[in-house]
Amino acid sequence: MRTRRIVITGGPGTGKTSIINELLKRNYACLEEISRQVTLEAKQQGIDQLFLSNPLLFSDKLLEGRRKQFYEAGENSGLVFLDRGIPDILAYLDFVDQSYPDHYVRACKTHIYDHVFVLAPWLEIYTKDNERYESFEQAAKIHDQLLETYSKYDYRLHDVPFGNVKERTDFIIQIAEAL
Repeated sequence: MRTRRIVITGGPGTGKTSIINELLKRNYACLEEISRQVTLEAKQQGIDQLFLSNPLLFSDKLLEGRRKQFYEAGENSGLVFLDRGIPDILAYLDFVDQSYPDHYVRACKTHIYDHVFVLAPWLEIYTKDNERYESFEQAAKIHDQLLETYSKYDYRLHDVPFGNVKERTDFIIQIAEAL
C-alpha cells in the first residue's frame, strides 16, 4: 500500500493537536507539530518568541524539520497524518508580511502532500498558552492566509466540520480512506 501524506492544518487553537493525539490512539502514523519544539528551544536560549523576533530563522528551522517529516512519512505505508505542512510556513510569513527566499517556494512545489484537511477558527475551543501568542482575530486571519497559500499550490482542501474530537477524527479518517 502506497504512502499517502495527509496534512491537518488550520490557524492556532483549532484542535489540530487533539485530532493528531486521537489518531495516534487509533494507531495511525502521525508526525506532530514541530513549531512548539522550535519555540521551546529558543526560550531555553532566552528568546521568548523566535518567530516574532526573527521570522526567517524560525521558518528555516521549521522548513528543515518539515522536510524531514515529509521524507519520514514516506517510510510508512498507508495513511500518514502530519500536523501542518510546508505551505504553512509560507502562510505565516505572508501573514506577517515577511519576504522569503525562493527555496521556500521550491520546497512547496517539490514536497507534495496527498490531501489537506483544514480546521476553521472556533472561538469555543480557542485558548492561548505559553507558545500560542495570537489572538482569536489573528488566528482567523492566519486561517484565511492558509487557505490562500494551499490553494495557490493547487491543493484541494477538505473542511473539517465542528464537533467533538472523535467526530472530527472520524470525518478525517472516513474521507482520507475514501480518497
